[in-house]
Order: sequence, then structure tokens, then C-alpha cells
Amino acid sequence: MKLAVLSDTHDHIQNAGKALEIIGKQQTDAIIHCGDIIAPFMLKQFQQAQIPLHCVFGNNDGDKYLLTKTAVASDGLITLYGILGEIDFQGFSIGFTHEPLMAEGLAATGKYDLVCFGHTHMPRQEQSGKTILLNPGDVMGKEGNPGFCMVDTRRHSITRLTIS
Repeated sequence: MKLAVLSDTHDHIQNAGKALEIIGKQQTDAIIHCGDIIAPFMLKQFQQAQIPLHCVFGNNDGDKYLLTKTAVASDGLITLYGILGEIDFQGFSIGFTHEPLMAEGLAATGKYDLVCFGHTHMPRQEQSGKTILLNPGDVMGKEGNPGFCMVDTRRHSITRLTIS
């Protein structure tokens, strides 16, 4: 499976649109969002891409009630997990959250093939035992290099793509 992993869109609708355009061209099976979506209109933009979205709350997400209501109204296209998401894609297990400390703890358990997180806005990829710990960086571009990662679960490969 091909997965897009992104984080920290912070309502940057232009960069999110560019990311979704790239993701669509990659024939992506699903999207994982590691928090700080911020407003419900961003979830609606993701819904228009018609790619299943799995997301968690970040520390800056605004009205959690309206975000949840928007996810529920997506007819199953958007799954909002709270602060920790767990998903299995054909035997490839993934844990995802927003906070780095929680992600490091999840990776240390050895339960997952991949643990994804956001919050720092800085890309990071390292091995923790059998688990890959991944921060895709931010879509917003706060640190000047907006982007996200594509994960091929069959090949166990990760590629970071920038948004220009």
C-alpha cells in the first residue's frame, strides 16, 4: 500500500491543496495526518480528495467538537482517533500521534512497524529497534520547507516530498 503521512497543516489551505494534488498523482491508498489540522474546513478539503484520511488531534486543533462532527459526516472517509491512532495496513502496523514524546514511547514498545508524529515541524526519520520513527515535517511551511512523506508498506520505503 502507498500511504501519505503528513502533519501540521495549520489551516494552510494552499499548501494542503498542493499536497493533495501530489498525493492524488501518487495513487495513494490512504492518508495519515499527525495533528494540527486546526479547522473543520481543512477536513472538508481532505474529504474532496476522496482518499481515506486517518487523523489525530494536535495541540493547536481548535473546536474538537466541530472537527469530530465533520469527520462523522464524511460517511467513513475520515477517521478521527483522538490523541492516538493505530491502524494495520495488510500486516504493516502503524501508530500515530502528534506529540514526539508519546511517539518515542510507542516506538520503544516494538509493537509497530512505523510510528508517525508531528508537532516539531521538522522532518525526522530514525530506527528504534524494529520500528521506524517518522516525523514528515509540516505542510504549513513554518520552518521553510513544507512537505510530507510517502510510505510504501510493501517495500518498507519512505520518501519525503516537498511542496513548492
